[in-house]
Amino acid sequence: MATVSRAEVADLRAAGGQVVEVLPEPEYRWKHIAGAISLPLQKLNRQSAEALDRARPVVVYCHDLQ
Repeated sequence: MATVSRAEVADLRAAGGQVVEVLPEPEYRWKHIAGAISLPLQKLNRQSAEALDRARPVVVYCHDLQ
């Protein structure tokens, strides 16, 4: 696991990376990074994580107001 900057997230997305928002669904609906996948931490398990492509990088975040 590593911390990445906003610019690095943008670069990863442009290269096909997956962005995952782990806050509850209401907060995801309120504000999230465009194209982010909603996988609320409370519901995150092996089955829900299977929605992700293991061959592509994944950025997980929990809030972004800008």
